[in-house]
Amino acid sequence: MLESLKALLLGIIEGITEFLPISSTGHLIIAERWLGHRSDLFNIAIQAGAILAVVVIYRRRLWDLATRFFTDATARTYTLKLGVAFVVTAALGIAVKKMGFELPEEVRPIAWALLIGAIWMVVAEAIASRRAAKLGEQTEISWLTAVLVGVAQVVAGVFPGTSRSASTIFVALLAGTTSRPAATEFAFLVGIPTMFAATGYELLDVVASGQAAHENWSSLAIAFAASMVTAFVAVKWLLRYIETHNFNGFAAYRVVLAVALLALIPAV
Repeated sequence: MLESLKALLLGIIEGITEFLPISSTGHLIIAERWLGHRSDLFNIAIQAGAILAVVVIYRRRLWDLATRFFTDATARTYTLKLGVAFVVTAALGIAVKKMGFELPEEVRPIAWALLIGAIWMVVAEAIASRRAAKLGEQTEISWLTAVLVGVAQVVAGVFPGTSRSASTIFVALLAGTTSRPAATEFAFLVGIPTMFAATGYELLDVVASGQAAHENWSSLAIAFAASMVTAFVAVKWLLRYIETHNFNGFAAYRVVLAVALLALIPAV
């Protein structure tokens, strides 16, 4: 029962933090210090649950892009830009993997990434707001923005605490898209193939190594379901929130969490 509860809590943490600009990887690394380290397969499963939630939310948009790809130039261009962002992420991600990069397990670098990321978010929010006031509502995603979003995804993966969603959304806002909903949609849509590919890659590695044979499947199923449900709720809430709010509230949360972690480092 205790293991099921721990799995439930980790699934909820993943679902809430995966697409909010507060870093899911950072939160999970921190949470596992109290709830116990989990297998790669477990982490893959809860990430997959969060991805499926976003697929469900954007199902009409994805269907529209797919069915209009050959008949509508706007849909085709947008889809190709998603493809460019994904290819950039994949190429750089493979290069980072071959260099032997591994996620840190210490709290300190995560805390600093949260803090630095919060400062960057506030500055980027101010710049983006001024640009929006000057240029008006710009919803178009440029080719340069697509490339930079791809780079931002890899940077977020290398530095836990940075947040993939925060990095990609703000890169889009600073690169020319002044509309928060438009920037967020592109960041979330490009995250679907990116995270599915990363999940599939890691899953093959886990199966090949034989780790799957020792998995607690009931706990994994609980965490998967919890992640999917909470991610659905969190993303739905975020999409409504950004229509009338900026991201400074998330920056404040990151600062509070980072300061708390740095103060508690000797204890954790």
